[in-house]
Amino acid sequence: MNNQSTKEELNIDAPIGPSIGHSLFPGETPLTPFERQVQKLQEQTTQMVEEFYRIQRRDPQAQLKVPQKYREEFFALVDKVSLSLMEDEDNFYGYFLMEMFRDIRFDLTSPSGVNFQGAKYVIYFNPILFLNLNLKQMETTIKHEILHILSNHLLRAKEFKGRYTPLAINLAMNVVVNTYLDYLPPYSVTLESVNLEYSLHLLPYKPFEYYVEEIQGALNRLEPDEDGGHEGDPDDIDENKEGENPEEEHLDTIESSYNPKKEHDLWEESTKIDEKTLQELTEKFINNAQKGEVPDYLQNIMAALKKSKGELPWNLYLRRLMGSIASQNKKTVTRRNRRQPHRLDLRGELRSYKAKILVALDISGSISDEEFNQALKEVLAIVKNYNHEITVIECDDEIRRVYQVKTLRDLQDRLKIRGGTRFSPVFEYANKHKFNLLIYFTDGQGEEKLQSIPRGYKTLWVISGRGKELSLKEPYGAVKKLKQVEIQEDSLTMRDVKIEGFSMQDMER
Repeated sequence: MNNQSTKEELNIDAPIGPSIGHSLFPGETPLTPFERQVQKLQEQTTQMVEEFYRIQRRDPQAQLKVPQKYREEFFALVDKVSLSLMEDEDNFYGYFLMEMFRDIRFDLTSPSGVNFQGAKYVIYFNPILFLNLNLKQMETTIKHEILHILSNHLLRAKEFKGRYTPLAINLAMNVVVNTYLDYLPPYSVTLESVNLEYSLHLLPYKPFEYYVEEIQGALNRLEPDEDGGHEGDPDDIDENKEGENPEEEHLDTIESSYNPKKEHDLWEESTKIDEKTLQELTEKFINNAQKGEVPDYLQNIMAALKKSKGELPWNLYLRRLMGSIASQNKKTVTRRNRRQPHRLDLRGELRSYKAKILVALDISGSISDEEFNQALKEVLAIVKNYNHEITVIECDDEIRRVYQVKTLRDLQDRLKIRGGTRFSPVFEYANKHKFNLLIYFTDGQGEEKLQSIPRGYKTLWVISGRGKELSLKEPYGAVKKLKQVEIQEDSLTMRDVKIEGFSMQDMER
């Protein structure tokens, strides 16, 4: 597209008279050149799809071939949408779109979709759904996809896969993104539509984790389906797609309606890449797109993305660990296998597995009461949907106190003893009592080598915001940094209502 073109030259909005052979009815508004271009593409799309169906009846293996001329005309229309975005006050989206590769896929269950291929982001369009939108709605669906990229949703969805259904994840991520968009298509997922559909009372401007947990709970309460499960049952996630080739499959599939359950399936086809490399590429796209005014909420998203340095926050890492622990369901012969119920030789699973979690607090270090209270609050929020048992252990150079916690009210005032620091006593205790997970909150200063190596459980070290690094040469687990908590008076702002994300002022990642 010629970047020197103007909206006037493209005549996006200027109305024109009726086409040859067609007279306007009384009160009928003449079509703009943009609308006429859309109408022409709709007619071509209908002809192409009908021809494909005729061929497919004779040859079931037939694949849909999109003519090059059609591609050129369709992306000429997308160029006009891009130009309109660049002339908008949120012109960042228009420039970001110019950095992306584009393609057409008729198997999308939404007007557009994105994934990561090679060293680039690719945005795909389903003409059947996209061409039914007006210009403002086309702009919005493009903004929607870019916000998913900036919010790191393509990677974050993988972190939650297996613990939540694709429908719950998709609905939650769309609620977060669509909160900041106007001119949404009528079928879009919004906070209001989810509350109405699932009889919920979700609050606005909450983190993604809040939405996905509440929505999954609502899905689990739905009536059982024919095989005894639920629409929202994580066990229903299809794990047998390894033999499929989505790049070939989409050529013989045509979708003509919106389906939020499958909306983000495209993300699964992204090139495998580590988070740090993907973040660096995203930052490159961002830098190239910053050619004008950037809204405040977008600036906050981009600042948080750069600040994270590709490292998963401790609380999200804990969610990943809880998913792996909770997935260790007990095998039983009293329940049939859900996926193959006719195979009596296959055992089913029970979800009665209880995760035993040990939360250790280094009372000799500089970790503050505010930091630990906030951290334990997040731990409780993360594990509440799992069958769990939490034990708190206070230790300096020896174990000082051990007690169980079910709610924050059970948390006891920290002992004022301040001895030296040894990590080994906690690991000796954990080894004897067969825990599944140890979360150790400390300033990091202690032994260089553990005297008791962890056996049979996972370990997560969380270093105080005032701490520097862990003194152990071999930590036997992940080491994460605790975000420093400011000690405030009795004031509360919307910025306090967030968990490693954004509030009303700065959108959640």
